[in-house]
Order: sequence, then structure tokens, then C-alpha cells
Amino acid sequence: MNQISPLPALELPAKPPLAPDQIVPFLIGATVGEIERELVLQTLARCDGNRTHAARVLGVSVRTLRNKIRQYNADGLDVPGSKPETPHQN
Repeated sequence: MNQISPLPALELPAKPPLAPDQIVPFLIGATVGEIERELVLQTLARCDGNRTHAARVLGVSVRTLRNKIRQYNADGLDVPGSKPETPHQN
């Protein structure tokens, strides 16, 4: 009896990044705030939660990014690399 060997896994090349004019049609209908939030969250995920690196990639200050993360946490969103702040107890 002949045994059939499995086909080797194909290695697909990484997709080239889309140009902004190719992305914009998918964004129509979303608010700027929604798009910004998704961009921030996905960048943080790609940077493994490293705020300094994510801020550099996004072109914003670490303070601005921290403020956005604080707001997203307050809104109940799951932010990569972030723990929701707990209220201080005196």
C-alpha cells in the first residue's frame, strides 16, 4: 500500500502594507475617534504594550498616549499592556 505524504506547508510572503488611499474607503462611516482608538490599541498590541515605542510609532508624546490609555481604561476597554488604575485608598 502506498502512503501519501502530506504536502509541505507553504510559506506565504507577508502582505505589503496598504497605502492610505487604499485604506480610507474601508474607514468611511467610522468616526475619527473610533479610528484613532483602534489605531492606538493595535499599535500598542504590536509594540507588546510598550508605551514609549508605541508613542514613537504613532508620532505622539508618551504623555498624550498615557492620557488616551487612561480614557480607554475608564471607558472599560481592554488596553494591551495596561492595567486599569485602582482608586487610591487613604
